[in-house]
Amino acid sequence: MIKIAPSILSADFSDMKHAIYEIEYSSAEYIHIDIMDGNFVPEITFGSKLVSDIRQLSSKVFDVHLMVNRPENHIDSFAKAGADIITIHQESTVHIHRVLQMIKARNLKCGISIVPSTPVSAITPILEMVDLVLVMTVNPGYGGQKLIQSCLDKVIELKEIREREDYSYEISVDGGINLATVQDAASAGIDVAVTGSAFFAAKDKNAFVDSIKKLAKEAIS
Repeated sequence: MIKIAPSILSADFSDMKHAIYEIEYSSAEYIHIDIMDGNFVPEITFGSKLVSDIRQLSSKVFDVHLMVNRPENHIDSFAKAGADIITIHQESTVHIHRVLQMIKARNLKCGISIVPSTPVSAITPILEMVDLVLVMTVNPGYGGQKLIQSCLDKVIELKEIREREDYSYEISVDGGINLATVQDAASAGIDVAVTGSAFFAAKDKNAFVDSIKKLAKEAIS
């Protein structure tokens, strides 16, 4: 059974408490929190204070995705704010190994993410270190985009490497995941599906999560 990580990037920012409660009372396992700096990606979202504030509202796993340049400058603040997983981008700093060590030193799980133009080969040297690999299936920066189908080939490759090397990382995808695309992603071998626009557009959030899990299960059975 895949895990579901609704992304609050697609929430109504004027009513974030309600958005968190909608995730909290669904069967989703993670809350995906996109941190954007207006530099690594075009948009700006929010900082560690919001993470700290909503941490009081939820017992879900906080999956903090740093879409920022020089993420090493922000590890402490998001660790203190209540992150459970901190994922950084391969493209965001030259000191990937060091930043992953920083995250682990704070007793958090660490993740590595790659944008659609980055091959899996760029992160193979550090795969043994990570707890999660996040494959961007859209170009990061905006919600509501269409999944880039070819990016799912990276999921297949990552699954093969994990099995061959006996690694234990989860494989997550972010971008364009909905009821129409989740079966392709599940067939490729994902463990976690990040979904934003589709989750918050659903009238019944819990039914949406149950449906997407059911479709994923059908795809791999």
